[in-house]
Amino acid sequence: MAKRNSQAAKSAARERLRQERERQAKRAKIKRQVIVAGSIVGVLAIAGGISYAVVQGNKPGYWDAAKDDKLVKPANTTGTNGTNVVIGESSAKKTLVMYEDPRCPVCAQFEQTVGATVDKGVEDGKYKIEYVGATFLDNGLGGEGSKNALSALGAALNVSPEAFLEYKTAMYSAKWHPEESDDKFKDDSYLIEVADTVPALKGNAKFQNAVKNGTFDKWALEMSAKFDDSGVSGTPTLKMDGKTLTGSDGKNAPMTVADFNTAIEAALKA
Repeated sequence: MAKRNSQAAKSAARERLRQERERQAKRAKIKRQVIVAGSIVGVLAIAGGISYAVVQGNKPGYWDAAKDDKLVKPANTTGTNGTNVVIGESSAKKTLVMYEDPRCPVCAQFEQTVGATVDKGVEDGKYKIEYVGATFLDNGLGGEGSKNALSALGAALNVSPEAFLEYKTAMYSAKWHPEESDDKFKDDSYLIEVADTVPALKGNAKFQNAVKNGTFDKWALEMSAKFDDSGVSGTPTLKMDGKTLTGSDGKNAPMTVADFNTAIEAALKA
């Protein structure tokens, strides 16, 4: 009897041990499955993250994408892409072509010193001016201020030629023109703040919406391409009848009123 009880106890113990081993085996199997599944999810997540990063890295930047925007040409322009910006009396026989980059510090110096004299010549009907905007400083310095400012100038031109000239003068003024390395013109709010100094643009909702919505961004790129195709290598550059106007050094743009008057009078007589 005692022997049978002992055997039964051993059998029961062996059964409990077998069941415990099965439970452990199942737990181990489940753990392995969880680890494998987690690893797969992790790999997929990493792969997905890499794929997302690659996609994001390959996505075009804002201004690259703007090349595919629908072209909206500002009022008061002519030409296929609206890049002919000519201001002045139609009776004026000569045209002064001005090449400028909004971020250019030398352009700012020229405008602050000679700009009013240039505008007076237009008002007096001595010549028309043709404006060609450049954005090469964005590439050289990094940023997008030249392109954004050029687009805002398009919005001003859409209001009127006079608003365009006054806005350009304000942009280049000592008060508002930033340091060459400071990309302030990338901010629409700053461009609108500058525009509020121009009566025709102050509080002008249509102008402000055009700046905020980038209405003339594509146009700015077309204008920049026109500069790139011109063969002009720097700003400011002034030309009349295809000839470059220079100061007393015979190389650079005339940076004083006296040098400008000498150069423009000679060009008008040619």
